[in-house]
Amino acid sequence: MRILLVDDEVELTDPLSRVLTREGYTVDAVYDGTNGSQLALSGNYDLLILDWMLPGKTGLEICQQLRRSGKVTPVLFLTAKDTLDDRVEGLDAGADDYLVKPFELRELLARVRALLRRSGTEAQTTTAKLTVADLELDSENQVAFRPGRIIELSEKESQLLQYFMENTGQLLTHAQIMQHLWSDDEQPSSNVIAALIRLLRRKIEVAGETQLIHTVYGKGYRFGASSVD
Repeated sequence: MRILLVDDEVELTDPLSRVLTREGYTVDAVYDGTNGSQLALSGNYDLLILDWMLPGKTGLEICQQLRRSGKVTPVLFLTAKDTLDDRVEGLDAGADDYLVKPFELRELLARVRALLRRSGTEAQTTTAKLTVADLELDSENQVAFRPGRIIELSEKESQLLQYFMENTGQLLTHAQIMQHLWSDDEQPSSNVIAALIRLLRRKIEVAGETQLIHTVYGKGYRFGASSVD
């Protein structure tokens, strides 16, 4: 199944492209409306994911051009334009669905599957995901998601986050974390856990987002939207 992703936000487009690829789709990603229009008209795609505001040509114009040419490829708008009039305009232009940024990754993937199902080309995926508050983890693909952003993780960061999410609300000591992440043959220094948690916090907790990793001083860490001392 082939998807064309057209969005000029590289920090969103590139990781989203990788997530879709890991979900089993073949993805072409471009960052402007001119190239996006050419590929949409000439390529044999099963789904188009279009940003509305693009350099060169807008997603709305691409969709209108596509429909005028007789192509019935499903179109999903991915945009910050969120008024009722905007949604009506997008759907009237020929779009099949409309998702407002910031969005939840699982909702995007569900809408992709729904659109492909309508066209008879649904992807069969079984990737297990964990969700706590507004954070979602796809441990198999080593990516997490908070509304509006995709977070790429190292193997150890993904393992640590999965351990936290599977034990939400529980106090996890340094010894428990060490034992879970490293084998008996491995002897990392005592500072490794603190450094790993510091790196993970920087990725999953940015300004304005709910804190999820809570330090219980002298004991360890507790994960969740709220902490009990």
